[in-house]
Amino acid sequence: MEWSRLYPGFFDESTGKMTKDVTIADVGCGFGGLLIDLSPAFPDNLILGMEIRVQVTHYVEDRIIALRQKHIDTNGYQNINVLRGNAMKFLPNFFQKSQLEKMFFCFPDPHFKQRKHKARIITNTLLSEYAYVLKEGGIIYTITDVKDLHDWMVKHLDEHPLFERLDEEFEKNDECVKIMYNSTEEGKKVERNKGDKFLKCFRRLPDPK
Repeated sequence: MEWSRLYPGFFDESTGKMTKDVTIADVGCGFGGLLIDLSPAFPDNLILGMEIRVQVTHYVEDRIIALRQKHIDTNGYQNINVLRGNAMKFLPNFFQKSQLEKMFFCFPDPHFKQRKHKARIITNTLLSEYAYVLKEGGIIYTITDVKDLHDWMVKHLDEHPLFERLDEEFEKNDECVKIMYNSTEEGKKVERNKGDKFLKCFRRLPDPK
């Protein structure tokens, strides 16, 4: 994967290598609200949004370019970018083993019909891929306004041997939870409609010996 095009501010021309790797991924990043709020909160991390819809990806690209130009004096927003890609099919093509520290799944498609459940972003098979790219101690963040989907995600994460559920104390004090709860466009829409948000976080456990 050629990252210098996405993060030119972190490319060292003298060595021809990146000075940092991507360590935070927002899977299904939508219109980029979470990326933009995470950027100043984690200036030392490279943050990637993955989005499957072409037009939405273009919109987020334009949004990031505009922010970079607006904050050119401070080199702001150089640490975020978006990539059009299907994380359910190609995630290990982009990340090495144990590369990521955090993965976000914010308001994913609920795929309500029973026969479409296999298309949900959290399944046993996919969780093993997420465990592969997450380092030990890395965190998966999930949030949705659909109770059935929340229960599905929690059930599958609870059952997977490489993840453990984090308690409410963690969620109450974690900076990413606060940002995620209010930053996405979907989350703001739920807020306007006075809907509920269901949130849960899980930690990547060490590999069994």
